[in-house]
Amino acid sequence: MTSLTKDQVRISRRISLVLRHRPEVAGLTLDANGWVPVADLLAGLGLARAALDAVVAGNDKSRFAIATGADGVERIRASQGHSRRVDVDLGLPPATPPAVLYHGTPRANLPSILREGLRPRSRHHVHLSPDLATALVVGRRRSPDVAVLEVDAAAMARAGHVFHRSVNGVWLTAAVPFAQLRERSE
Repeated sequence: MTSLTKDQVRISRRISLVLRHRPEVAGLTLDANGWVPVADLLAGLGLARAALDAVVAGNDKSRFAIATGADGVERIRASQGHSRRVDVDLGLPPATPPAVLYHGTPRANLPSILREGLRPRSRHHVHLSPDLATALVVGRRRSPDVAVLEVDAAAMARAGHVFHRSVNGVWLTAAVPFAQLRERSE
């Protein structure tokens, strides 16, 4: 996987906006599982297919999935991260998580997280990372002062919490109770 150029990052952000939060800005309607025909996305954003392919191939987080349906139409969707305002079901089956997962967040968020636990806020799910390094990268998107929380995923699963794993390896769950969180000290 290659790094994206500055222009490709801009394109990736536009695609994310449309596929995760506001499809209407490109005149699109996502199906129940978040898919839209690739041709419609290209037309709606005024993109060339080569630009889309470069963004999808070069994205370090595999944010987008492309698949051809039984009808022969090629479609694209965001792998996860949809706003609650976008009603989609990614069709991800329940999955048994590893014993521990991680969540990176700006340190300024800790007081509310330690009071309320992790909540999806405007998203469908809480996003968890499979390893410490990924959690640090995720947390640093918003602030250089990052806290990493360990999530006792095994205890949550035993208590009946449902987990899903997106195609790009992000773990999803409805919420994480504060009792299942522990700040990781470095």
